[in-house]
This record gives sequence, C-alpha cells and structure tokens, in this order.
Amino acid sequence: MSRRDASLGRPFWTFWSAAALANLGDGIRVAAFPLLAATLTDDPLAVAAVAAAQFLPWLVSGLLAGALADRQGARTLLTAADTGRVVVLGILATAVVLGWASIALVVAAAFLLGVGETIRDTAAQTAVPRLVPDAQLEKANGRLVAGEIVGNEFAGPPVGALLFVLGAAIPFAVNGAALALAVMLVLSLPLTLAHRATAATGGGDPSTAGRDGILAGLRWLLRQPMLRTLVLVTAAVAAADTAWFAIFVLYARDALGLGAVGFGLLLATGAAGGLVGSFTADRLIARFRHRTVLTWSMAVTAGVPLLLAVAADRAAAVVVVVTTSAAFAVLNVAALSVRQRLVPGGLLGRVVAASRLVTYGCTALGALAGGALAARAGIEAPFVFSGVVAVAATIAWWLASRPAAPGALGLR
Repeated sequence: MSRRDASLGRPFWTFWSAAALANLGDGIRVAAFPLLAATLTDDPLAVAAVAAAQFLPWLVSGLLAGALADRQGARTLLTAADTGRVVVLGILATAVVLGWASIALVVAAAFLLGVGETIRDTAAQTAVPRLVPDAQLEKANGRLVAGEIVGNEFAGPPVGALLFVLGAAIPFAVNGAALALAVMLVLSLPLTLAHRATAATGGGDPSTAGRDGILAGLRWLLRQPMLRTLVLVTAAVAAADTAWFAIFVLYARDALGLGAVGFGLLLATGAAGGLVGSFTADRLIARFRHRTVLTWSMAVTAGVPLLLAVAADRAAAVVVVVTTSAAFAVLNVAALSVRQRLVPGGLLGRVVAASRLVTYGCTALGALAGGALAARAGIEAPFVFSGVVAVAATIAWWLASRPAAPGALGLR
C-alpha cells in the first residue's frame, strides 16, 4: 500500500477488505450459478431465469433497500445482509451435496442472494462518506471500484469455475466462508457506522433528510435538475454500453473470428482497462473537476464503440474494450462521489437506490434493444446506437451541469 493510499485510514481498508471478499464471492457465483443450472436442466429459459433472478431484486427491492440504509446504521445492515447470504449459501450447498438441488431452488437462492446484495451495496455507499474525509471520497470510491472489478471480473469467475469442477457445492461453500469473514471485518468497524446517517453531508435542504418513506429519495431527486439529469444520462450510457456488449460475443465470433478462449482474453483485457480507470479517477477529478470528467467519460464510454461499426478488426476491439472499461470506471467513481457530496446524509441511501433502480431498468432495456437492433439491422447496429446515445447524453449533461443552470448545486 502506497503512502497516498494509507491516508485513507485503517477503518476504510477494513471496510474495503470486507467489500473485496463480498465481491470475490459475487464473482465466484457468476461462474458457479450457470454451471450448476446447466447440470440441472437443458432448458435455456430456465438457465436464463437463474441469471435474471440475480438482477431482479434491484427492481423489486431497490427502493426498500434505500429506505433501510437511511433508517439503520450501515454496519448493522452490512452484517445482516451478509449473514443472511451465508445462511442461503449454506442451504444451497447442503442441498447440492445431498442431491436435493432443483432449478427452482437455484432460482430462489439467486433471488435471495440478490436481495442481500441490493441491501449490502446500498448501505455500503452510505458508509464511505463516514469513513474518509470529504477530500478523499474520489480516491476511496476508486479503490472500491477496483476491488469490485478484481473480484467480479478477474479473480471470481475463474475461481468459481475451478471450484465447481472440484465439486458442485464447493464454490457456494467458499462464497459463504468469504462472506462470514467479511461479516467479522464489518463488526470491527467504528460504532459510528452502527447508527443512521444524519443530514450533515451534502447540499440541499437538510429538513428533507428526516422524511421517512421509501419514495422520499426519489421525490428529492426529481426536484434536483442537475442530479436528475446525471442519473438519466448515466442510465442512458449504461443502456448503450449494455446494448453492444449483449451481442459482443456474436460479433467477436462472426466478425473477429474469435473462439471462446480469445473472447475470454478480450474481456480480461477490458477488465484491465477498468482497473486503470478506477485507480486514476481521483487524480483526473482533482485536475479537471467533476463536470469535465463526467462529460468525457460519458462520451468515451458510449462513443468509442462506434469504431467497431466501421473497423471490424481485433486491434479495434482491444481499443474499444480497454477505453470503454476505463471510462466507465471513471464515470462510476465520479457519479458516485457527486451523489455522496451533494445528497443529504439522511436521504443518501434512498437516492442511491432510486438511481440504481433507473440504471438497472435501463440496462435491461439496453440489452433487449441491442439484441433487437442486431437482429433487424445487422450486427453493427448496436454500436451505432451507442454512438448516438453518446452524443445525446453528453450534450444533455453539459447543458444541465452548467454553473448557472438551475439545480447545479455547486458542482465542481
């Protein structure tokens, strides 16, 4: 750890370690769940249902998770969410060992684990501003995004596949053990995280922070033109990114001539770009400020894929996956830091949840749009769609975030 990173403090790195263990478990399940489902059924729809069950909780319970994050202390919610997931994983692993597993059980387990992840991730975002000084938010968020990329994309999936080969129940047992260790780390965090947030952080009207109700964060967000636009344009960029990525495996096979191994290596290269982006985001923001960094990261994330519509070669594909992954990581860090700085502490959980609800909904629609465009207009169409979204989103954000614009809230 560098001296610069050490300035984040021991409580943050304890929190980071717990988050890294949770993300590693998530990555293990990325590989283990479809492998388990494929051993239980040959029905593609049933296998797809397992994947859908992991994301559905964000649409079903996301706003409730935000309300819980504002009413309960982060440490309490993190502990409860991960303990609940340990129990679910224990039941699933036991069922697999005893031969009782069914596709219905796997779908139910995936959904419950997704609910726990929804609660954990929302509470975690409200904890960061209470663990590090305001000036360190971008650095802290960058390190958390880096840990997420390593766990979800680099280490987790190959470890999950290897463990599944050794025994179908092993990846779920290891996932449970990692979460149990994460719980112990969370319990060692300062007691201040065991209490609900106050309205001390961020701008806006502090009186709104005292409102109870699941929709309070959404109502507050709708009254803030700049933050509302930020949520909408980042959701649009996420949809555009998902639109081309949803059919990227077909593009890599048909246009680039890549097999499964080559495609995997290409994705790993993109993950490396995401790591670079997460580690450099705080420095970029310190030098160019949030508004400019958000603008360029949106433009690059959604605009660069257009290159593959005109240059179907492997070098162009490497450029696209590296630059878009790096830019998307920077976008995530910058957008998260803006919310943490500007949203009243007592509403942060609900605003985060409302933002993620919009983003995940648009992401799902983006995947469907990408498939439909590719089927009707050709495999290059989703890349063109992404480029169009890049132009529209970038212009909308630049205009809405002008210092003189209504609701600008003093964005740097």
